[in-house]
Amino acid sequence: MRFFVLKKSNKGQHDTEYSTVKPNIGPALSCPQCGGPVGMLSWLPPYRVELELHGKDFGDFMEGPGGDLLVTERFAEDFKAEGLTGLSGFHPVEVVRVRRGRRAPHPAPPPRYLFVTPVYGSPALDLERSRFKSNKPMKQCTWCRKITPDAIAGLTLEEGTWKGEDVFRPRGLWGVLIVSERFMRFAERHAMSHLTLVPIENYVWDPLGLYEGEYLS
Repeated sequence: MRFFVLKKSNKGQHDTEYSTVKPNIGPALSCPQCGGPVGMLSWLPPYRVELELHGKDFGDFMEGPGGDLLVTERFAEDFKAEGLTGLSGFHPVEVVRVRRGRRAPHPAPPPRYLFVTPVYGSPALDLERSRFKSNKPMKQCTWCRKITPDAIAGLTLEEGTWKGEDVFRPRGLWGVLIVSERFMRFAERHAMSHLTLVPIENYVWDPLGLYEGEYLS
């Protein structure tokens, strides 16, 4: 099975961003073993957003600064129809305003968006085989395995921890969204927009240039 990091695409004709409007904030997830927080604070209803359209058309997938995910109704219906797993919630989102980027045309009314939550708790990073650098010590908890990387040059999942989820956040690195090969085929077949998929072994996040061209070595 191949796995991919799912990210929003920041350019192209479906370039769309969102910001929350007076959000209600709840606690973050807690590790069931050490009790420490996992990820960002939770977004509670009502779900109200402003959209900012930089491209020509609205995108099917958006990820906000806190990792919250919005998908179109079309995305949600096709996801469920094909029996994919790993997303829950599917709560309606109210779009209170649409802003246009400087070069964006006047848009048609936006599609209906839904707030979804990816599963967390089963798949885990293999911390020995994944490539990352960090100046901070890894958390010793064997369940959440929380790391704070300064650079990443490829990820690997620990064998036996994946239970068939098609979308998930891995233990060890909540901030990365990973999808299955089945999701990749689904996204291609339905031409889902405003997302990009990178094989996890090729995923690079190195804002400080710590690996200096070592990615493929």
